[in-house]
Amino acid sequence: MRYAVEIKPSAVKDLRALPKDVQRRVARKIDGLADNPRPPGVKKLEGLDNVYRLRVGDYRIIYQVQDDRVIVLVLRVRHRKDAYRQVSRHR
Repeated sequence: MRYAVEIKPSAVKDLRALPKDVQRRVARKIDGLADNPRPPGVKKLEGLDNVYRLRVGDYRIIYQVQDDRVIVLVLRVRHRKDAYRQVSRHR
C-alpha cells in the first residue's frame, strides 16, 4: 500500500533553506516514505503519537504516520541540533 505524503508549509520552508545537495538527499528520503513509512534506521519519538525521525546526514526529517488515513505528514526538516525543539507544536 502506498502512502500519500503531505508536507506542512513549515517543513517546505525548512527544506528550501537547506543547501541544494542536502535538499536533493532529503527529498529522495521523503519520496521513499510513500512506499515504506518506517524504513530501516527510523526512530519513533517518545511521548508523541506516531511521530518519527529519519536521519539524512546531519539533518532530521520529523514526520507523523497516519495509518488510518494512509498519510505521511512531514512536520519539520531541520539540522539535528534544532530538530526536536517544539515538534509537538507543529503537529
